[in-house]
Amino acid sequence: MKVILASKSGVRRQILDKFKIENEVVVSNVDEEEVKKSLLSEGANPLTISKNLAEIKSIKVSNKNPDRLVIGADSVISLNDKLINKPKSREEAFTILKRLNNSKHYLISSVCISKNGSMIWNHSDSSELKMKNLTDKELSNYLDKIETKTLLAYGVYQIEAEGLELFEYVKGDRDSIMGLPIKEIISYIEKLKK
Repeated sequence: MKVILASKSGVRRQILDKFKIENEVVVSNVDEEEVKKSLLSEGANPLTISKNLAEIKSIKVSNKNPDRLVIGADSVISLNDKLINKPKSREEAFTILKRLNNSKHYLISSVCISKNGSMIWNHSDSSELKMKNLTDKELSNYLDKIETKTLLAYGVYQIEAEGLELFEYVKGDRDSIMGLPIKEIISYIEKLKK
């Protein structure tokens, strides 16, 4: 069963490949910032924002690809139930790391599967992460290891790369933290085959 991944995330595609789920990428081109702004103005929390973005991406691509399973996904950082956005600059990335420094936050990964323009399944997973108490110099040294393009596309830490060194502990499923709660996706797809 070949699925469409409505995401330009290379990491999400790698996860599907690792679990031998045949896939092709069709980028949704949803204006995430506009959606977030609208939802925040309505008082939405990070979980609601993550769920909505995954659904919007999935449905947008599903509308143009009838009879195909389309996976939309989104991950957000929640600190004290407030949304932490992806940085728009290296300076902003440093500010975000300072906010997360020595504190516990949650990484919420939501996934939505659509078919024929309608959501048929969704799931959200929340992982708890506690950042070490790092000095400004240590935070700067970490940021120096990451290309700006990667930083702006994926957020302030890549748990699959250098980011792991930032944390005192990480409680949650690794694939989910990287952006795709794959075990739940596989379980759902298996049910569809029956």
